[in-house]
Amino acid sequence: MEVIIFIAVIVVLIVVHEFGHLVAAKLSGMRVDEFGLGYPPRAAVLGRASETLITLNWLPFGGFVKIYGEDGSENAADPRAFGARPRILQAFVLVAGVAMNLLFAYVLITGALVAGTPRALTANEAAQAKDVQLAVANVLPGTPAADAGLLAGDTLLSGQDANGSWQDGSPQSFTAFVESSGGEPISLTVKGTTGGERTVSVTPAAGIVPGDASRYALGVEVASVGVLPVSFWSAFSQGAVLTWGVVTITASGLWHFFAGIFTLHANLAQVAGPIGIAGAIDGAAKTGFGDLLSLMAIISVNLALINLIPVPALDGGRLLFVAIEAVLRRPIKPSIARAVNTVGFAFLILLMVLVSVHDVYRIIG
Repeated sequence: MEVIIFIAVIVVLIVVHEFGHLVAAKLSGMRVDEFGLGYPPRAAVLGRASETLITLNWLPFGGFVKIYGEDGSENAADPRAFGARPRILQAFVLVAGVAMNLLFAYVLITGALVAGTPRALTANEAAQAKDVQLAVANVLPGTPAADAGLLAGDTLLSGQDANGSWQDGSPQSFTAFVESSGGEPISLTVKGTTGGERTVSVTPAAGIVPGDASRYALGVEVASVGVLPVSFWSAFSQGAVLTWGVVTITASGLWHFFAGIFTLHANLAQVAGPIGIAGAIDGAAKTGFGDLLSLMAIISVNLALINLIPVPALDGGRLLFVAIEAVLRRPIKPSIARAVNTVGFAFLILLMVLVSVHDVYRIIG
C-alpha cells in the first residue's frame, strides 16, 4: 500500500506540472502532439483533445507533454513549432509547469485546512477540537525536563505522583499537577515524534519560573494540539499565507543545499530521496487525510522550485538556454543542447542515487 500511495502522489504532482506546460503551449499557439500519463512504452490511446493524443503508458512514474519542435529536431521553421514561437512565449511555457505546481500546493493546503490538521490550539479552540493532546513545545536547557530527556514534539499522555494522577490534557491542569507535586518525583507517560511510548521519571524544581521562585516546575512549554477544521472561506486566505511560508522556507533550504554541493559542504540530512519520501507519505496517509494533503503540498512546492534551478534537463536549465538565445539572437545548436542536457541529467541521477543511499543508511543505521 505504501508503494501504491507513493506512486499515486508522484504521478499526480508530475501530471499537474506537465498539464501546466500543455495549457501554456496551447495558449501560445504551439502544436502539442501528445499528453501522456506515465512514461513510454505506450499502453493505450485514451482519446484525443483536438490534435493532441491523450495516452496511457506502461511506466507509472509521472507523465509528459510532447510539444512539436521542443527538442529542435523537428522543422523549427513551422510557425507552430516550439522554437519558432517568440522567446517570451517559450519562457511562458517553461514557467507554466512551476506555476501550476505552486497553484496546486495552494489548493492542497487550503483543502488540508478545511479537512483539519493537527495544530496548536487556544483554550476556546481546544473545547471544539477533536483528538486534543498536550504537546511539548519547548524544553529549557539545564532544567529537570531536559535532564529527563523530554524533547520538543513529545506528547504528554498521563502523569502520576505520590498524591494522584493527571490525564486532563490541558496546559493549565498539567501546570497545576506539577506545582502540587511539592518537588516529589513525577512519572510521565510520553509518546515520541516517531510514535513510540516511554515512561519518564522527572523531579520538579523550584526557581525555574521567573518571578515565582517558590513554584515547582519542569522547564517545559506545553500547548494543546488537536484537529480543528477551518471554515471554507477562511481557508482561502490562510492557505495563501501558509503556501507563501512553505515557498520561502523551501527556497532557503534548497539554496543552502545546492550551494553546499558546489562548496563540498552539502548536508544530505536536509533532503530525502524517493525512499524517504515514500516513508513520509505513508506516515502522513496513516495520520489523516489533512496531513497527506499538507505533505503533498510541500512536495509540490519542492518540485516547482527544483525545476527552476538552472541545471540542464530541468525547466530552469531550458529557461537559461532561452535567455542565452535571446542575447545571441540565434538558436543554440541542437547537438550542443543535447550534450549539455545529458551532462545535467547525469548529475541529477547521481544526486538522486546519493540521496537514496543516504535514505537507506538512515533506515538501517
